[in-house]
Amino acid sequence: MNTITPPHPNAGNPKTDALLNKVPQVILLFWVIKILATTVGETAADYLNFDLNFGLTATTLVMSGALALALFIQVQAPRYIPWRYWLTVVLVSVVGTLITDNLTDHLGIPLEVSTAGFAGALILVFALWYQREGTLSIHHVDTRARELFYWLAILCTFALGTAAGDLLAERLNAGFLNATLIFASSIGLIYLAYRFFKLGPILAFWLAYILTRPLGASFGDYLSQPVADGGLGLGTVGTSALFLSVILALVIYLTATHKDRLPD
Repeated sequence: MNTITPPHPNAGNPKTDALLNKVPQVILLFWVIKILATTVGETAADYLNFDLNFGLTATTLVMSGALALALFIQVQAPRYIPWRYWLTVVLVSVVGTLITDNLTDHLGIPLEVSTAGFAGALILVFALWYQREGTLSIHHVDTRARELFYWLAILCTFALGTAAGDLLAERLNAGFLNATLIFASSIGLIYLAYRFFKLGPILAFWLAYILTRPLGASFGDYLSQPVADGGLGLGTVGTSALFLSVILALVIYLTATHKDRLPD
């Protein structure tokens, strides 16, 4: 599900913050790693919070610091570099989960409210991004401002996806497996709309991107949570280690082959 490549809005108008594109080509492996990263975000947050007894506040502070460092490293790169980009995605996934957990557990905000709030925040980010830059295409994340808008949007999608996934699986009692199937089917419908009914590629990309978060979160809970709670009981350690290993192998592969690098 590739995005279109409209004429660059800054063509013929060089800017001091112009960069090579900072995000990967949207190929199948992009979606595979994205879903794996969202699952890790759910299971890793639970592992640090509950299994290691860090507590929600300490886990949030530690992972937010790690994200800030990873984001700084990512922003300093002159172009897309797989390990920097995907490390940032994994940490955004963890922090996005923790933001929603803090709102629910510490502040008592209902999941319905946080889901609506994050949806509104994401729409606002998109509106400001488009107003300033004239495009939401990830083929043109090639200035510092666009990259910062991009990562802010990504953080909102992760927080929104966590809230929506928990709302469906837990509050509405759909269960982890059913929630996984519902979100997977929704992504499939978006692809069909894009492929056969002329849904715009940029809109299709962002809709699918948003839904991969609750898909990965629900799937992660299904794998890791106890059987008595509707999961398979694999645990957060095993699930996180397995998925991180696969992500690492795929990132090494993409680094060596450049298959996901957009043309300069």
